[in-house]
This record gives sequence, structure tokens and C-alpha cells, in this order.
Amino acid sequence: MKRNMTPGLTPIASAVALMVLSASFAAHAQEVGGQEVVVTGVRAALEKSLNQKRNADSVVEVVTAEDIGKMPDKNVADAIQRLPGVNTQSSAGGEGGFGENDRVSLRGTSPSLQQTLFNGHAISTGDWFLLNQIGGNVGRSSSFSLLPSELVSSVVVKKSATADLVEGGVSGAIDVITRRPLDFKKQVTVEASVQANYNDLAKKAEPQFSGLINWKNDANTFGFLAQGFSEKQTVRRDGQEILGYVNIDPNSAAAKANPALLGVKVPTFIGASLFEQTKTRTGGAFDAEFKPSKDLTLDINGFYSKLDAPHQNTNWLAAPGNSINSANYIANNPVIRNGTLVSASFAGNAGEVDNIYRPDAGGEAYYLDLNGKYRASSDLTFTGKLGSTHGVGYDRSDVYYQNKVDGGMTYALNGLSPASVAYPGGNTKSPLGTAWIGGGNAQSIDKETYGQLDGELRLDQGIADSLQFGVRFTKHSRTAEHPVEAGPNWAGQGTDIAGPAWNGQMYPSDFASNLGGNLSSSYFKYDGAALAAWAANPAARNTAYPARHNWADEFSLEEKTSAIYGMVNLVGSGWSGNVGVRAVKTNSTAVVNLAGGTNPITTSLFGPYTPTTYERSYTDILPSANFKLNVRPDFVVRTAVAKTMARPDYSALGGSVSLNNDALSGSGGNVNLDPVRSNNFDLSAEWYFAPKSALSVGLFYMDLTSIVSQGTTNATYYNIKQGKNTVYQITSPFNTSGKNKGVELSYQQPVFGDFGVLANYTYADGRLADGGELLNSSKQTYNITGFYENAKFSARLAYNYRSAYKAGVDRGASQHVDGSGTLAGSLNYKWNDNLTITFDALNLTNTTIKMYAENTDQPRAFYSNGRTFYVGLRAKM
Repeated sequence: MKRNMTPGLTPIASAVALMVLSASFAAHAQEVGGQEVVVTGVRAALEKSLNQKRNADSVVEVVTAEDIGKMPDKNVADAIQRLPGVNTQSSAGGEGGFGENDRVSLRGTSPSLQQTLFNGHAISTGDWFLLNQIGGNVGRSSSFSLLPSELVSSVVVKKSATADLVEGGVSGAIDVITRRPLDFKKQVTVEASVQANYNDLAKKAEPQFSGLINWKNDANTFGFLAQGFSEKQTVRRDGQEILGYVNIDPNSAAAKANPALLGVKVPTFIGASLFEQTKTRTGGAFDAEFKPSKDLTLDINGFYSKLDAPHQNTNWLAAPGNSINSANYIANNPVIRNGTLVSASFAGNAGEVDNIYRPDAGGEAYYLDLNGKYRASSDLTFTGKLGSTHGVGYDRSDVYYQNKVDGGMTYALNGLSPASVAYPGGNTKSPLGTAWIGGGNAQSIDKETYGQLDGELRLDQGIADSLQFGVRFTKHSRTAEHPVEAGPNWAGQGTDIAGPAWNGQMYPSDFASNLGGNLSSSYFKYDGAALAAWAANPAARNTAYPARHNWADEFSLEEKTSAIYGMVNLVGSGWSGNVGVRAVKTNSTAVVNLAGGTNPITTSLFGPYTPTTYERSYTDILPSANFKLNVRPDFVVRTAVAKTMARPDYSALGGSVSLNNDALSGSGGNVNLDPVRSNNFDLSAEWYFAPKSALSVGLFYMDLTSIVSQGTTNATYYNIKQGKNTVYQITSPFNTSGKNKGVELSYQQPVFGDFGVLANYTYADGRLADGGELLNSSKQTYNITGFYENAKFSARLAYNYRSAYKAGVDRGASQHVDGSGTLAGSLNYKWNDNLTITFDALNLTNTTIKMYAENTDQPRAFYSNGRTFYVGLRAKM
């Protein structure tokens, strides 16, 4: 039977059909016109990337600027997520579920275990989200949301260590290489792009601009490059959040009435979360390169990026856990499955409505870097690097207002489909009285100064081709600051005060329509400006310092490192490699606030505390060896062994405890943590069977002799909101051991005519010594990309899939991200040699991010971010 499918096309099907039809039309036009096809653009970029990978002595993956420019890649994380062994996620610890790729990890390990470099040096990060600035998720990984892909010449993912590589990456290093003025072919190069982006959930279009100008003199001895960008985007995230699980208190009325509830877990909160944000990324880069002679090159370059990320989050919360354990309600009609109370009804609800407005949230990062290269003789060359980098993530003028709720509450968890929640007899359409007041100021500052000197001496002694050697020194500091966490101005508790003005606003009528299930959108919300106006009244909140100084969230860490290395580059008939050793000493000083003490500071309402200093010093000897064998001109075999290390996350080393007084959970540090240390082994084979084509297979193994894991214990702390000592679930880090092993497969080839395909698959099996999960370890990741390109037109479809992984522990419960895939696409039409029309589409599948705790009967979150489309014009002369 013949069916007409056109009327029922979904948006994704329409987009795919459009791309396929466009590519077919262009192919037909090419055939009719009989024009000669010149292999440039994407094909040339893929060939360049492949050549860099082929010629390297170590195990690397490469993506080049033309490749980035022709893909729907809006930051560097997008650009490299399609490489084998590379995973991306939208937050540092799994707590976000936002739409933009923000963190990168390698080979099934944590983002903090890879080293992110810019032109071989560190870059400080600035996180816009509060939970990555203070508390338990202050990591070492870089926020890629500050790095637009327009800045990039190439990105080299180094999977095996060499002695000259900066230490700090157990799983590898990502080196972002920017453009250099004297590398351009023409004396004057001008590039610019203008785009409009549209998110179909936020339903708003915003502009984006970028530009570059490069000039160099006729003698090619001096050049100057300047780049700038301004990118604005309005986003919306619809979500249902299950904020942790707690054990039912055996002394609760519910447990006494029904002994079957003993030892059962119950969701603490179930929230209907609406996140709204307009973010603007602005900044630029410059580079001045001077080559007065063939023996001397000097270069100074800098980069600055600022992300303004104001946002509002409204969360309507049912509270099964608190209704049982705090309010002492009986759980009626309970259903227990897999040790979890998955369904019950209550006569009341100890829930709340969280209204969070952060008008001045964001982050910024910059660096200034001076490089020099001097050829002292025909056999001896020196290079040097001196620089400084600075990053800050901030959340200023934060407003937090909490409403009371009324009526009863029923809920039913539905596995990896959203939970059903109802409030019989309750009012969800207009505000009730004040339950709690908060907000304030917080920030995290990251700084590093660095200097290094490297030399290379040509030997030509048998198989010893050259000797590389060098020294490096750094001073790095990281602070987490929470000077003010606002509170209520009333003396007692539960006293109503005048709340913000409500103008009748409600959730969008299509809220949660993409999540599945039968979720309500009938919830009131405040206007952000009304929340800000309310908070501006000094009588509304207590923001006095030092009374509202939340010292428990704070720490300060300083690390000084000194490293020395030596490496011999080897070459023989049909083979090459390197053998070397790097020695690095780390001196660490941490200042954390500990509760109490013999002579404590008593000015804070959060309790007495004592700033305490801890000092540590340790040395790591890191040998490494890489060998490449050219079995045939088209077949390469590689092997590598190395000892690697990475320092623990900043918050893991911070010994203070950060508490959540609603969820009765917290996170703490451990100043005695050892570095993460690993013995790595790689073996790979690469077959370059045709021009611009390759088939490769690689095996990797990591013996993680020291890895940081997380455990949960119960501890009693003073609850400033309840005004009494309360038992919290505290998550804290500890050292253990583990293994991580896997295989990587990669294939790329122009298949026929102007079509081509790229595909890769990664299997990673990461486990701790006790059988527990390795954080961020997805067993399976694969990418499939199809492309078409002729002299005028190019089109791509790229699908990325990542299987389930444990992102961390949040509010006392695991945070697993379920497996999912996304589809992205791009169309480019070359109008002439100077102008190209572009169309990009992200998340065409409109994938729902799903999270769960210990098992799928304990869901944690469901998030939808919608599809994003870009239409633009790119100019070059």
C-alpha cells in the first residue's frame, strides 16, 4: 500500500529530508554542468587532520579549523566530541543537564583527569553555574563554554604521554592551537560571520557575530592578528528533578504505622523545574609575531572571553521525604519496588516553591602568553614560554525566595519516564506565604603564572636523532568564596512577610510537553525583575557581613610546581619514537574552615569556625615511551607506555563541608588526598588504505593505582534553617584503586562521488577495586557522520551516542546519566569566493536527558533543551 508521508513529517524528518534533497540537487547540478570538482574545504581539512595523526610519534587525534568551520560546532567541545575516545557533557558534575557541551573527558574517565591546554599552556576557567563555583563540584576541568570554535587553528587530543607534555592528564591532554599571523598565505586576510540563532523551546532568535583580521609584511617577518566575537542566545530548559533520596526514619509516624517502610528509600523532593536564560559570550584574541632573523622568533598573544549568563529557575517541589521524616505525615497507599517507595499519597506536603533569580551570573577567562624560539646553532634550538592566566566564575546579587504550599500530595515514580505528581486540595496557580529567604554573593577565582624553557639538541648518533630537555615552574591558586548567603530578617521561624509582587505570570503552556508523561504546566511563577525589586528592599533580607558569611562553602588552595624532563627522539629504518622521563614536585597549601576549634571565629550565624592551614609536598617520577612502526607505506603500528598523574579536584582537597539544609545532604573535602596516579599502555594499528581514508583500531589500558572516589556517611551538623542539630548525608572523597581498559575503532573514507563517511566506536570498561563504578565511564560511545561536498555546496549529518554513566554523587544519591544520542546537521552554500551561506542545526533529535540514582526505579531528572538552529553568512577576503 502506498502512503503519503509528507503531511506527517516531524521536524527532525523535515530537516533530514531537506538536507538529503539539497545534497541530491547539488549533485545533479554538478553532473549536468560538467564542472571540474576541486577537492578543498572539508575534504582538505580531513586530509590535513589525517596527515597530522599519521606523522605523530605518539597516539593523537586531530581536528583542524576548516573542519570546525564546516561543522555545527559552537565551542571547542562540540568540535572534538566526534573523535574516538572523546566524551562531552553539559556540566562539571552531572548536576546541570543544560543544552551546551561544557566539559570534555577522554576514554571513559572524569573531565578532571584530562589536561586542557592552549598552545601548550594552562588556561584558567570561569564557571557560570553556582554549584561549580562553591561546594563539592569545584573541579580542575576547563569550561569549554568560554571557548568559541572560531578561535581555533586545530585541536590535538594527545592520548599517550610524552616527557615534554605538561603533567596533569591521566587520560590525556587536549591542546587547543590558535592561529599565528605568519602562517597565513596572504598579506591581508579578513574574515567575518553573522548569524541568527533560534531555540525552538525558548522561541526567540538572537544575533551572533565574529570577525578576524590578519596582516603581515612583505618580508614575512612581522604579523598581527586580531579576532573578536559576540554571541547571544536565549535558552529554556524544561525539567522534572528528583532531588535526592533519603532513608525513611524508623521513628517516623509512617514507619511505625507500616513496618514495611523500614530501610526503604524515598525521594526527598520532586520538582517541576523551569530554567530560563539569555547568555552572551563576548571576547577576542590577538597575536603579534616577530621574526627578525631566521634564527629568532618572538610571539606575544592573548585571549579574553566573558560569558554573561543571567538566569531564572523556578521549581515547584513535592517533598515525600520531608513529609515523612520532618512533618511526620503517614504514607497512604504505599508501593515499594526495588527498595524504593515509588508511590504514596499524603494528607499534607512539606514542599515549597523555589524561586531563584541570578541577574549577575557568569564567568570570564583570559591569558597573556609570551613565546620565543632561538636557534643557537645548526644543532641546538631553545624555546621559552612565560605567561599568566586568570579565570573567575561569579554569582552576584543572587535572589532566592521560597513560597509555602498547601493541600495534599500524591506521587508515583515511573522509572525512566517522568513521575506523576498531584496536589489534591492545593493551590498551584497563585503565590502563598513566605517559607524562606536566601540568595547573596559567591565566586570562585582561578589563577596561574607559568614559565618554561625547552631545548632540543640534534644528535645524529645512530638511532638517537635528537635530545629534548626542559624545566617548567608554575604557581596556581584557586579560591571558593561565599561571603554572603542571605537569610530572613525575622527573629523566629515561619513568620510571613510581604513577598515579591506577582503580575499573574504562569509557566509556559507547553511546559514539559517534550518530556513525555502527563505533566502539568499549571504553576505560577514570578517575573525576574519583581524578584530583584523585592530583594532590593533592605528590610526583605538579612545580607549583613559577617553575620551571613557562609564560611562552610569556602576554601583556598595554592600549588607550586617545578618540573624537569629529558627525552631522546629515536629514528630507524621504518620506525621512530621517543623515550623520556619527567620529574615534577608539587607543594600544596590549603586553607579550609573547620567547625569549632579552641579559639574560633564566632561572628557568623552559620556557627563558630577556625581557618586551618594544611601543607603537603610530593614528587612524581613519570617515565614514558612511544614507538611507531611503519610496517608498510600505508600501515602504521604504535605502542606507548607511561606513568601519569593528575592532582585531585579543588573541592576534593578543600576540607570544609557544604550543607543543603532542605535536602539534608552535604559534600566535604579531604585535605589528605593523594594525586591520581596511573600506569598507561596503548597499542594501535592504522591502515591508510586510500587517499583521505583510514581504518584504525586501538587498545588502551590504565592501571589506576590511586584514583579518587566518593563515599557517603551520616554526620550531625547545625541546621540554620531548622534551628537545631540535624543528621545530614555527607559525600566526601577518598583514594582507592581501579582499572580502565577498552578499544577504539575509527573509519573514514570518501565513499563515492562527492560523498564521504566518518565513523568511530569506543568501548571503555572502568571499574574501582571494589567493583564500583568509575566516574564518567560510558561503556559505549559511537559517532557516525555523513557528508557531501562539491565546489559550491556541502552538507553534513552527524550522530553521536553515549551510553549510561555515573556523573557523580549529588544530595547523597548517585547521579547517573542514561544513554542517549543526538543528531546535528549543517548546510553550506558557497555563493562566490568571498561569501558562504550557512545553516546549522543542533539536537535535531530533541533528546531528553534522563538521570537516575542507584537504579532506574530511582529517577533523578528529566531535561529538555529543545533544538537550536543557526542561519548565517560567512565572508572571507
